[in-house]
Amino acid sequence: MIEDFYKYQAQTSPYPLGMEVSHAKGSYIYDTKGNAYLDFVAGVSAASLGHQHPRVNGAIIDQLNKYSHVMVYGEYAQHPATEFCRLLAQHLPEKLSKTYLVNSGTEATEGALKLARRVTGRSQLISCFNAYHGNTMGSMSVMGFEERKQIFRPLIPDVDFITFNNEDDLQKITTKTAGIILETIQGGAGFIQPHNDFLKKVRQRCDEMGALMILDEIQPGFGRTGKLFGFQNYDVVPDVIVMGKGMGGGMPVGAFTASAEMMDLLSHNPKLGHITTFGGHPVIAAACLATLQEITETDIMAQALQKEILFRKLLVHPLIKEVRGEGLMLAAMTENADITNKVILQCQEKGLILFWLLFEGTAIRITPPLTISEEEIKEGCGIIIEVMNEILARQ
Repeated sequence: MIEDFYKYQAQTSPYPLGMEVSHAKGSYIYDTKGNAYLDFVAGVSAASLGHQHPRVNGAIIDQLNKYSHVMVYGEYAQHPATEFCRLLAQHLPEKLSKTYLVNSGTEATEGALKLARRVTGRSQLISCFNAYHGNTMGSMSVMGFEERKQIFRPLIPDVDFITFNNEDDLQKITTKTAGIILETIQGGAGFIQPHNDFLKKVRQRCDEMGALMILDEIQPGFGRTGKLFGFQNYDVVPDVIVMGKGMGGGMPVGAFTASAEMMDLLSHNPKLGHITTFGGHPVIAAACLATLQEITETDIMAQALQKEILFRKLLVHPLIKEVRGEGLMLAAMTENADITNKVILQCQEKGLILFWLLFEGTAIRITPPLTISEEEIKEGCGIIIEVMNEILARQ
């Protein structure tokens, strides 16, 4: 299988990890040689309820036995998608009442950027340096990392950048600005949280200038930070939220949510302002609904904060400078990328899956399923400390 993987499947980097997967269950992934790997990554924050969660699997199977794709998005009323959007609205601030379902986080970003231009009639978009919102052309245009996008230029015009947490840069938001898009917690940059009421100050400036505030919740969303969405930790309400990853319990999905008044503008002048064939797919929506029900009907979000405390207690080592993030969106920061690489690769050899962040080479990603147990946390952190001790002894 590994030979065919390299021969027939296009790769995203020269050095994929290349694990041959047999099956996965709970917090573990198993390879074809029978080895078990404790998963501290959750498919990069996507398998929010772990692998093969019975409620999600049951919803998928039940929906498959009823119907799968029957019509392009938005034409027919289909229970899983309709019920998911209704339940989501119940758990959001009142003005965030209408949701457009798409296939991935980057497509949700595309829709949100189009919505900002449609609502305001303006063209300028603002993002942050070291931001990541997806990899399609529009999303790449608001990616704040020139090295990854230079070769694909020209991208969409009239995009400017500010530094996350820099209040002086907010003066760049003017009456020419359609919207500013921010990750609630900067992911690829190193799990950087907003400080000193930064998001509130963005909100105020947007209100003053008539610009839309778009918050990217693709990673923080769906319980990972102890709240359903990360922005709920910061006493601010955006105009648009973008979501994906953990939304579908491991299934491919994205969405963007705004007020009904705003979202309805995509239906006319021109009509079909944003369209998708498979958005709201009933099987995927059933998984989303089951995931949202599980997150909101249990204490799993409160558990995420308790598990964060345990991680911080256990991840104390001379090679760890700090642990960033909130809830189960954590990054252990080392002194240099070489240490980070060694820890990630050597931990996999010992049965623990860790991963990198996009732009910050010193960060070790720790984004396990929300369902991970305290014993599994202790097991995984024990492996990290063991590997770091081995690295330290060789220095």
